[in-house]
Amino acid sequence: MTLRNGLSEELNRQGNVHFSRGLYTDAYVCYSKALECDRLTGDQRALASTLGNLGNISAVSGRRESAQTYYQEVLELQKILGDEKGIGTTLGNLGNLRADAGEWGRAKAYYLEALDLMCKTHDEAGKAVLFSDLGLVARETREFEQAIGYYEQSLALMRRLGNEGGVADAWRMIGRTFLLQQRYGDAIACCQTSQSIAERARDELRTGGARYVLVQCYEETGKLHEAADLLELVVDMDRKFQLPKLEENIQRLAALRARLSGQDGAASQQRTPV
Repeated sequence: MTLRNGLSEELNRQGNVHFSRGLYTDAYVCYSKALECDRLTGDQRALASTLGNLGNISAVSGRRESAQTYYQEVLELQKILGDEKGIGTTLGNLGNLRADAGEWGRAKAYYLEALDLMCKTHDEAGKAVLFSDLGLVARETREFEQAIGYYEQSLALMRRLGNEGGVADAWRMIGRTFLLQQRYGDAIACCQTSQSIAERARDELRTGGARYVLVQCYEETGKLHEAADLLELVVDMDRKFQLPKLEENIQRLAALRARLSGQDGAASQQRTPV
């Protein structure tokens, strides 16, 4: 029993390392082997942890139905164990699945149920993330003021917890919401704050995320040179980390440069004496 429990723990640890590196297939193999161990030992806490990891890997791999099945089994185990904090986390994960599917009403229902439990268990870190999730739902359903309110609650908690990455994310999300309202000055200020925090932390991905929103702000306000210069930095980051939007952003940058070239050519013709 002890040997198998130790093996499950090690397999989950290896799976988490693969997960953090984006090696999802390798992570899934490790978690699946850990699941076999947990089924044999009957260790319900270990089983809940492994199933949660399998749910997470399925979710990020786009296998929502598999993720739903894993999370539901986790939820049942957590109820048996009386793990209210864990239940809150799993409800949040189930909400994320529904949000990924664009089912905003169902997502919000899961999130609010999770929030009740997180308030009860004083899970401040969980609440900080959940307020951001609720902000997303409100933003996508065009309840912009409510979205900003949720993001501000997330921001306050992230600050209290000293989570600089979370602070940068909250500023970026507020900026994105302002952008949708065409409040460009507010959007740019928020995204510049997010970018500065991420740069200080040497967090390239979050820096790129803030720049990406800034690009759209500058494009929509006609500041094409600023937009192109920032998008070039975003493309460099996409290329470095082989991110999914690399080709899309390369094409977008080329289109921006072409527009700028056309503008410069037109301006040159206007200055040329006839």
